[in-house]
Amino acid sequence: MERKAIVLCNVVGFLGILSAVTGFAAEATRIQASQVKFISPTQCQYPRSPALGLGLTAAVALLIAQIIINSATGCICCKRTRQTWNSNWTKALVFYVVSWFTFVIAFLLLLTGSALNDQHGEESVYFGNYYCYVVKPGVFAGGAVLALASVTLGIFYYLTVNMAKDSTGPWGNAPVPNQGGIAMGQPQFPPQSSQDPVFVHEDTYIRRQFT
Repeated sequence: MERKAIVLCNVVGFLGILSAVTGFAAEATRIQASQVKFISPTQCQYPRSPALGLGLTAAVALLIAQIIINSATGCICCKRTRQTWNSNWTKALVFYVVSWFTFVIAFLLLLTGSALNDQHGEESVYFGNYYCYVVKPGVFAGGAVLALASVTLGIFYYLTVNMAKDSTGPWGNAPVPNQGGIAMGQPQFPPQSSQDPVFVHEDTYIRRQFT
C-alpha cells in the first residue's frame, strides 16, 4: 500500500472513530424525559446538556471523512464507461452505494438530534395540557453506528478502487508492456558459410610445419 493511501485511511478512520465516539457521548448526555421540568401551564424548563455540541461534532467529522474519501477516488459512476465489468468494479460499486446510503442517514440523525435536543423531538412528555418534547432514545446511538459503518465502507471503496487501478491498468484496460530501450537490428554473430568444411590429412599438416 502506498504511503498516501495509508495516511488517507488513517485520517478517515480517525474521523470515523471520532464521529462514533461523540455520537455515543451525545446519546449518553441527551436530555431525558425525567429531566424536563414543567414550570408553568405553557412552559417547560430543560437542563443544559452537551449533547448539542457532541452531536454537531459527530456530524461534522462524518462529513469531512466523506468529503476526503470521495475527493480522493472521485465518482465511480462517472467512470463507468471506461471500465470493464469485473469483481473489483462490482465490489467498489457496492461499497460506494452503501457508504453513501449510511452516510445520509447517519448525518441526518446526528444533525437533527443535535438541533432538536433542547426543546423538540419525537417522544413527548405530557404535563397537564401541554407537551414537552425530548429526543427519542437511540437517535444519537443509531447515527454513531451508521457513521462508523459509512466510514468503514468508504475506506473499503477507496482501497478497492486502487486495487482495480493497479491490477488492470487505467480502469480495465490491460497495461501495455514497456518496449522502451529495445533496439532492433541485425544479429551480431558473423554469417556462416554455406560451403562444406574441407578436411586436411594430419600428415599433410605436420609436413607443412617442419618443412
